[in-house]
Amino acid sequence: MSKLENKISHTLEGIKVLDLTRVLGGPYATQILADHGAIVTKVESHLGDEVREWGPPFAKNMASYFINVNRNKRSIALDLKKTAGKKILLKLMKETDILIENFKTGTMEKWGFGYEEFLKNKFPRLIHCRISGFGSKGPLGGAPGYDAIVQAMTGMMTVNGTHESGSVRMGAPFVDMGTGLYSTIGILMALYERNKSNKGQFIDMTLYDSALALMHPHNANYFLTKKPGKATGNSHPNISPYDKFKTASNEIFMGIGNDAGFKRLCYALNLEELANDARFRTNGDRVKNRVELTKFIEKALSNVDGIKFSEKLLSAGIPAGPVRNIEEAIQHPQTKERNMVLEKDYYKGIASPIKFSRSEDVGVKFTPPLIGEHTIQILKEQGYSEQEIELLLKDGIISTQN
Repeated sequence: MSKLENKISHTLEGIKVLDLTRVLGGPYATQILADHGAIVTKVESHLGDEVREWGPPFAKNMASYFINVNRNKRSIALDLKKTAGKKILLKLMKETDILIENFKTGTMEKWGFGYEEFLKNKFPRLIHCRISGFGSKGPLGGAPGYDAIVQAMTGMMTVNGTHESGSVRMGAPFVDMGTGLYSTIGILMALYERNKSNKGQFIDMTLYDSALALMHPHNANYFLTKKPGKATGNSHPNISPYDKFKTASNEIFMGIGNDAGFKRLCYALNLEELANDARFRTNGDRVKNRVELTKFIEKALSNVDGIKFSEKLLSAGIPAGPVRNIEEAIQHPQTKERNMVLEKDYYKGIASPIKFSRSEDVGVKFTPPLIGEHTIQILKEQGYSEQEIELLLKDGIISTQN
């Protein structure tokens, strides 16, 4: 039996998702679901998700920021401020398993679509996931949340950078992406529980909570020491050696997490005497004497080829690798081996990292949609006639681009 014949359907095939999110955390979550077979309908205003404009670069008049988290979705453009638009949304909900939104807290309730007040009883199997900055209650309840702002407010920036640089924003939007991942996990948990209870539920996700949860080991260190973390550059607050180092040819990063690995590193660097040096015998000793240890390692590495030495360390079971830029990483043979780049027409993106032994991911079924690109198609599937659709277009309730 061939590998293809041994595959089964996509893991989330048949699951229907109504995506009322914008920007990053929500769209990233729904793209994960779409990549594994969920039918995702993205609901936008006539202006569309604002990150469509977050460029350059652009392709098909869509910014890379939008393109990267909106594949495998269909888009319907509705004016949800009007009653007729809300009626279409309500009709779409009838067949929906998962509703995910990141409106300002209280918006769904204002429309009469609050979970406790309406959705819970109207659609008892519906899973409603809300993503907000801080939730609806507390001193920050209802406040808008953006990745970098939440990084600043949760201590994340204070442990990034160096003593000289001061607090620095993380170079990738880890709060948004992390919240998208946590939201996906919560949705899948709720789907699993629904199989037993036959009931949906409300999932209350916030950027603030997710950022705090991602702050390992700094939060754990604080609970034991009562000292807030501080920026340590590339080094690790709890492990040594765990840092970026210069070699004769390029920079490499090494992370030695146990004593056996440290001994192997010492022998690879011809520093056998350090393996039994009392200053470096345990990880705790090495963290305490980090400065002295780093000097020995830097001197030993100054005459070696970084790429070849990294390969030597990896073959010896020592975590190490050259510092590459984005282009070098994407074009590396390992990236190709793992099938991590997707292409279709103009579209290129990073594939889902989730790989099953039998189930397949979708690949690129739909390239990222134009605003309302599938509006008419979706409405026809809901039973709307040509005349009804024409009237909705005329009244500005719906719009479409194709």
